[in-house]
Amino acid sequence: MDWSPLWLSLRVAFIATAASTLLGILAAYLLSHYRFWGRNLLEAAVTLPLVLPPTVLGYYLLILLGRESFLGGIYERLMGKPLVFTIQAAILAAMLHAAPLLIKSAHAAIESVDHVYEKAARTLGAPEWLIFFRISLPLAWRSILAAAILAFARAMGDFGITLMVAGNIPGKTQTVAVAIYDAVEAGNAALARSLVLAISGVTIIILLLANRFGTGFSWRTER
Repeated sequence: MDWSPLWLSLRVAFIATAASTLLGILAAYLLSHYRFWGRNLLEAAVTLPLVLPPTVLGYYLLILLGRESFLGGIYERLMGKPLVFTIQAAILAAMLHAAPLLIKSAHAAIESVDHVYEKAARTLGAPEWLIFFRISLPLAWRSILAAAILAFARAMGDFGITLMVAGNIPGKTQTVAVAIYDAVEAGNAALARSLVLAISGVTIIILLLANRFGTGFSWRTER
């Protein structure tokens, strides 16, 4: 039994979720504290990956990162190899799949914070960035963490975008979702069943963690 697709998926999802969390917090800060030209366009762009088919998103990402593109050309000149069909491409695919969910959730969490505390800090002369990181973010951290856990599960389960830009290279870019598809196509029911059970077990654990944080769980109140 080759478990490398599962370990690769966990690694890709962890990196993608960490990067998406930072991006989500920054985007939530911008959307909740500033009114600027193009704000509605930014919100639409964030929502778009949630409604478009993964293959369409994969095509867009392939055009953006391909060898003939600006970004793909810069990466190839710096690294000496194309960006597509690498683990870096798989991470970007997972980010595109997970980041919109995290951004929308982080924005909603920040907006739901009791603004009385923020107003009190403003009356004391605190700058907006300090209010955000010392008041708004600590009050919303539980909801953001629950969203990050769900984003991790979403990143780990991506198939269409990853297949488009990272391919299906065993031991290199073959994530667990792609490996299950490959096993079914090859008639390897035992491998497909084992990977399905493994990813299902990991996902159940992730959902339990997300529900625990999302409902305001506290170890102190449980004891």
